[in-house]
This record gives sequence, structure tokens and C-alpha cells, in this order.
Amino acid sequence: MTGIRPVRPEDEAAWRRLWRGYLDFYETELPEAVYATSFARLVDPEVGDYHGLLAFQGGEPVGLAHYIFHRSGWQIADVCYLQDLYVAPEARGAGVGRALIEAVYAAADAAGRPNVYWLTQTFNAAARRLYDQVATVTPFIRYRRG
Repeated sequence: MTGIRPVRPEDEAAWRRLWRGYLDFYETELPEAVYATSFARLVDPEVGDYHGLLAFQGGEPVGLAHYIFHRSGWQIADVCYLQDLYVAPEARGAGVGRALIEAVYAAADAAGRPNVYWLTQTFNAAARRLYDQVATVTPFIRYRRG
């Protein structure tokens, strides 16, 4: 693992490759407008609530994380939602996922938002083994309209 840093404008091709891998894992396709808008938000210095990180191994981007700061009706401080976390298959098992989560934790702490949470699918056993080491599972079930 050689490092983690925020997504930059020159990272678009690498980010798209990793983002496509993430979406493929979840058997999801998104229109080009979502790719373009999401990337533009990640690199726009005026956007203060949506952030992206890239992890590098040997100088190559091998993982990404997207996180969002938002308000909560349950506490005064804003909270941090780790929306997306992905590590390329060739880099799995080397600590990249843990490093990305820890980088999100550090960013949330620095911003005064120490409450970090995320969702995963019940069948994502490999990821859940890591998550069980770095966080506490909650009893909540997610519902959504549509």
C-alpha cells in the first residue's frame, strides 16, 4: 500500500475504471450522466459534503471510497456516511479496504463528524469480515421507496 489521497481532476479515467468495477460487483449500470456528475462533484472544491478517496499500490489506483457528510436529527454533530468502498480484485487482502475505511474515519474526525456508518449486503461475506473488525454491526434493516 503506497497511499491514499483525495480524488483529483486528473484521476477521472482511473476513478471510472474502479467505479465501474464496483458497480459490476453489484450488477448495476448507471447512465453516463451519473458518472459525469458524480466525478464533477468529487473534484469540485465548492462541494463540501461529498468526498472521494483513491488508494494506490505501486503507484497504481487500486481502490476508492466515497463518503458524505450530512446532518442528523439524533445528534448535534453532522455524521459521515461511507457510501461506496471498492478494492480492485488484484489488490484485495493487502489491507487496502481497511486503509480506506481508516482514511474516512480520519477525515470524519478532522471535520468533527466522528459518527461514521455504512451499509452492505448480507451476502458480502468477505467485506463483512473486515467490517466486523473495524466497526460494530447494527440491528437496522434498510428500506427504500421504489
